[in-house]
Amino acid sequence: QVQLVESGGGLVQAGGSLRLSCAASGSIFSINAMGWYRQAPGKQRDVVAVITSGGSTNYADSVKGRFTISRDNAKNTVYLQMNSLKPEDTAVYYCYAEVVLPTSWGTAYLYWGQGTQVTVSS
Repeated sequence: QVQLVESGGGLVQAGGSLRLSCAASGSIFSINAMGWYRQAPGKQRDVVAVITSGGSTNYADSVKGRFTISRDNAKNTVYLQMNSLKPEDTAVYYCYAEVVLPTSWGTAYLYWGQGTQVTVSS
């Protein structure tokens, strides 16, 4: 089994910063892409940022220039540095990882973290 454990959410004032972490553990052969989604109350879950195993990144337009995604492959961990936070960034943030299992012959499976609440006050 594979588990993704997130940390780093909380309450911050507008203009502030938070850093989210997501560590994958368990039966892992390798990890392809990792990333973050977020879901605000009453809205669908939307992608925030993605990073490939090689370090290529993509961001939602709404967070470009404010958020930075990174990863530590040795630790199977992905990070999301969030700066200049706005009230509209308030949401539950979910990390995900495309995990290749030792027994999956190269097939990657999608795993999700439990979610961490980020609240930005105005």
